[in-house]
Amino acid sequence: MSPLPILVIVHQPTSDPGRVGICLKEMGYDLDVRIPAVGHSLPKTLDRHSATVVFGGPMSANDDNKLLHIRQELHWIPIALNSGKPFLGICLGAQLLARVLGVKVARHPENFVEMGYYPIKATPKGRSILGDLSCVYQWHSEGFEIPPGATRLATGERFPNQAFCYENAYALQFHPEMTRRILARWLAAGASQLSQPGAQPGHLHRRGYRRHTVAVNQWLDKFLPRWLNSVSCGEAMMR
Repeated sequence: MSPLPILVIVHQPTSDPGRVGICLKEMGYDLDVRIPAVGHSLPKTLDRHSATVVFGGPMSANDDNKLLHIRQELHWIPIALNSGKPFLGICLGAQLLARVLGVKVARHPENFVEMGYYPIKATPKGRSILGDLSCVYQWHSEGFEIPPGATRLATGERFPNQAFCYENAYALQFHPEMTRRILARWLAAGASQLSQPGAQPGHLHRRGYRRHTVAVNQWLDKFLPRWLNSVSCGEAMMR
């Protein structure tokens, strides 16, 4: 019997689950892709899904006062958490999770951004989950605090909170879904943003992809099965 599909929430019609989607399909899962920004509904329960992945987007997790779909997702995420099924938030998805858990999402105090490849370091509690992962792709201008009861898994220099887990949920500030096609599209569409403080020029994005994508993909291939098969992040850290 095939497993239940995985609910995938993206924020633009052009969004691509990338390497995360490829890995999940290789594991035998179908993807139920929803785009609340264009009017797609979200399920009232997760009885017909194995897990949830919420991806990134150009909007802010603080845009619930002006974007209906951000408000909708903030109200919906507790359904996913209360289901006990695995939840993964990536970039904006991680920031939405942080807000639901009661902490702030905000810009860097000196308005730095991270756009390109940046080093991260696993915390002592995060090493069993992040392993040797040391340089990852970023595209964000805001960061999250660590919610009460959550475990910080990774740190960075300018944005000290790079990953956390909370019960059945994981939050990643970085983008493990990156593929060559996604990178090319983001660099073309977001070229004007690379003049912001802290952003890397486009050629460093491409160089970083060549240098680091194999290691990130190898980590992702190990992480996703553990995420899907763990009852909680505490259990995952003990494996």
